[in-house]
Amino acid sequence: MFKILAQINKLILPSFTKQRLDLAKSKKWQMAIIGYRYFVTTRALG
Repeated sequence: MFKILAQINKLILPSFTKQRLDLAKSKKWQMAIIGYRYFVTTRALG
């Protein structure tokens, strides 16, 4: 299930690392997306 979510996230959600987003200056909604993507990715790998 998490592997499918990870693939969907890769297609739909923006990649902030490619945009060179500074985490210290990111907004709350950006941090929420980063946290969600991290959660799903770690569960998909584990």
